[in-house]
Amino acid sequence: MAAIKKTNPNKDINYYKNKFWKIFLYSFGGICLFFILASWGLLGSMPSFVDLENPDSNLATEIISSDGVTIGKFYNENRTMVKYSDLPKHLVDALVSTEDERFYEHSGIDARRTLGAVARLGTNGGASTLTQQLAKLLFHGEGSKFLPLRIIQKAKEWIIAIKLERQYTKNEIIAMYLNKADFVNTAVGIRSAAKVYFGKEPRDLTIEESAMLVGMLTNPSLFNPVKRPEKVIKRRNVVLKQMARNGFLEEAAKNALEAKPLVLHFHPESHTDGIATYFREYLRDFMKNWVKENKKSDGSKYDIYKDGLRIYTTIDSRMQLYAEEAVTQHLTNLQKEFVIEQKTNKNAPFVRLNEAETTKLMLQAMKSSERWRTLAAQDKTDEEIIQSFSVKAKMKVFTWKGEKDTILTPTDSIRYYKSFLQSGVMAMEPQTGHVKAWVGGINYKYFQYDHVGQGARQVGSTFKPFVYATAIEQLNMSPCDSIIDSPFTIPKGRHHVTESWTPQNSDNKYRGMVTLKKALANSINTVSAKLIDKVGPEAVVELTHKLGVKSEIPVQPSIALGAVEITVQDMVAAYSTFANEGVYIKPQFISRIEDKNGVVIYEPSPDSHDVLNKDIAFAVIKLLEGVTEGGSGARLRTQGGGNGYNRVTGYPYMFTNPIAGKTGTTQNQSDGWFMGMVPNLVTGVWVGCEDRSARFKGITYGQGATAALPIWAIFMKKCYADKDLTVSKTDFERPANLSIKVDCWTPVKDTTDFEQSTDEFEL
Repeated sequence: MAAIKKTNPNKDINYYKNKFWKIFLYSFGGICLFFILASWGLLGSMPSFVDLENPDSNLATEIISSDGVTIGKFYNENRTMVKYSDLPKHLVDALVSTEDERFYEHSGIDARRTLGAVARLGTNGGASTLTQQLAKLLFHGEGSKFLPLRIIQKAKEWIIAIKLERQYTKNEIIAMYLNKADFVNTAVGIRSAAKVYFGKEPRDLTIEESAMLVGMLTNPSLFNPVKRPEKVIKRRNVVLKQMARNGFLEEAAKNALEAKPLVLHFHPESHTDGIATYFREYLRDFMKNWVKENKKSDGSKYDIYKDGLRIYTTIDSRMQLYAEEAVTQHLTNLQKEFVIEQKTNKNAPFVRLNEAETTKLMLQAMKSSERWRTLAAQDKTDEEIIQSFSVKAKMKVFTWKGEKDTILTPTDSIRYYKSFLQSGVMAMEPQTGHVKAWVGGINYKYFQYDHVGQGARQVGSTFKPFVYATAIEQLNMSPCDSIIDSPFTIPKGRHHVTESWTPQNSDNKYRGMVTLKKALANSINTVSAKLIDKVGPEAVVELTHKLGVKSEIPVQPSIALGAVEITVQDMVAAYSTFANEGVYIKPQFISRIEDKNGVVIYEPSPDSHDVLNKDIAFAVIKLLEGVTEGGSGARLRTQGGGNGYNRVTGYPYMFTNPIAGKTGTTQNQSDGWFMGMVPNLVTGVWVGCEDRSARFKGITYGQGATAALPIWAIFMKKCYADKDLTVSKTDFERPANLSIKVDCWTPVKDTTDFEQSTDEFEL
């Protein structure tokens, strides 16, 4: 028999021990090498120290009103940073309880949760800490589904998390995480989320509101409170349970909060929603030029969509809201009358146009549309494109009662939108040039033409004060001087007139001897014509330009009746010169701009110059007070009355304080104006359709006293009712040793409006 070889059990044990330790050491060394290579960036780029110090947060630029309200933003991502001190304690408690219970105990990696996740093969999640989640948000986004890449990303995430813990405090990490998180519906970051979903600052969030927002973080699309409120409530209650589990809520308080319904104040912060939309777009255009001329210290350009600038504007959010409400309140009523009138017009909304003229106008509108540009880019012929405008399609349209789904042809859609009355309103402090309210139209989403700073319209009789101011200055006249209201003709050749010109008063009546104050109050055309004949149109044009009007003005006598196109913005600035004792101040809408760190990088200086002496400016103010005391603006002080005005305009207004103002109505009621002034606020209002051929048939509703004046009155009543505002009710300041006689007329109301020209003029 062969001998049996005996094995040595100690040798076998040592062999396996050595093998185990070799595998362990090689594995451990490999893992260490893997993490070292990852930290060196050999497995993909890693953030540098500078990157960790300045993580790319893509911050929105805030537009802030003079009363401290954020009225809009410019952004790629709607994110505005907040400090940890701005976060309520219960929000932080909810976050830590739900996302990372041992957040204050670990240094970026929670070993216990990580080992547990490995043991469960990740079936209950990846056990990422808040710091790891922040690393993912800041530097590498969503993980890959390809396992090897996912392992590399996870390693990088751990390394970044540890670096973040060394670089920042726990409180800073929480603030950074909440500032970076996406809450959907244009809300990126906790501040935007609080504003979008609840209309408040983060510090004002309640416990249940904080729990809802924290609950969204797991999957914002799934737990979207706008689309899935039931799921969101369940998820919110899970967060509340976690808060109770971790000792941040008593059981009774948790139960009470779980029973509460989901209450949202949802206001997505888009570029077309909110207040001051037209102003914000005007500001955007300004900033596009500003960034070209104002560079960073390193010579690079600011980016208004990601650099987190803070633009402090002169707009007052309360006055802005009141102006928008005034436009809506009045035009909703006036639009009804316009629609009733249009029912008898087969070429609606164009008045006094034949079918050929209407067709031509519609074709111009088609060629200006986005539909035409899109189809033309597809090489469609004009005939094919025109035919497409006759095909009915589903569309959402604007109405004064909100958006409405309907079916229309694009042609009918054009007619529909051209039928809407539009408005431009601007209010400004005459002493500072600060613009306090800016309403460029009725709805920016549907009507993007700005009728304050973009569109110049004929101003009608609101131009006449410039003629009177020139006469007072050059002829040493006063509001109390008399002039004869009688037929008047400027012959051919005088003042370069190509044909003799005989203006008429709107009622074809003449009143004989009248003071300048009464003549302007009742907008008597013959008096304005006589005054411009005496001073010459050149002098009037020169003064008007000194008043800040940038429009080209024809040097013709007809400008005395308002045959001039001027923007609302320029008209307000010009009238403000009278209220500011003859000193013109350029409208100013920015008070300062700060960078994301709060450093002031721009602070504009007032742009002003002298135009008239104090006495002349005050004399014009007294002339304009006569308009509201006994002229075309007298309804500001009356009880109301017939002709449907009470129903449409909503007056009586019953103002008793001093008001200087002027109504204006252009040829065929295409434009209605009212310029209204109190000592510390000048407001201009224009009303009309986008196309001049769309208008009221008669003067009853088309005149400035009915179309525009009520918006001013409603706006001012709202301002006066707000005790936090300081809009003046006092007299205009009278210059010491006034050299011009101004106290000359006890007003007697004349209920007829004399503001409309009956002649058309070629410009």
